[in-house]
Amino acid sequence: MAIHMIQLGSREEWLEHRKKYIGGSDAAAVIGQNPWKSNVDLWLEKTGQVISPDISENPNVKFGTNAEPIIRELFKLNYPQYEVLYVENNSWINDKYPFAAVSHDGWLIDQNGRHGIWECKTSEIVSSMAKEKWMSKIPTNYYCQLLHSLMVREDCEFAVLTALLTWRYDDKEVYQQLKNYHIERADVEEDIKYLADAESKFWEKKKKKTRPALLL
Repeated sequence: MAIHMIQLGSREEWLEHRKKYIGGSDAAAVIGQNPWKSNVDLWLEKTGQVISPDISENPNVKFGTNAEPIIRELFKLNYPQYEVLYVENNSWINDKYPFAAVSHDGWLIDQNGRHGIWECKTSEIVSSMAKEKWMSKIPTNYYCQLLHSLMVREDCEFAVLTALLTWRYDDKEVYQQLKNYHIERADVEEDIKYLADAESKFWEKKKKKTRPALLL
């Protein structure tokens, strides 16, 4: 097993690099669990038939990008039992899964020396359905992203997702909540294997340019 990190020289290089692999944000689409992108949409992107839209200027995306380093520092303050590591434009590769790469918002070492993954999300809560999605469990598309991370990072035993949830009542009042979700590799091994098999089959179709059946 050969797991290693690449640090790209710039965000532009990082964006070009990620096109060569299935990334964490692609994982849910592979198995039909991304509400914004189908597995066929992803296949069209990975085969170069369409260009993925640039959403970097989307206000919600910009908010998440700017909030991430602040949330990471808050996590450090709130959970001093973890050592939190991070470098910009990181990409992790595992020779066992040559079709996959993952970029982390951070990686962790706990008080017992165990290695883990840290993922950061932001979400504006605009409906009761959106609230429920976050209250009961990790939303499925983000759960798939954590599974993908644990698949590539076989040296990590757990993952933590920190979500900043925002309610905007008017221009003067904003309520925010930080929620943390912890999963252990030992509890999700079967799901990791399922995703790894699905990603491998998807990548074979990508290489052969065989259009996959639409997953609904």
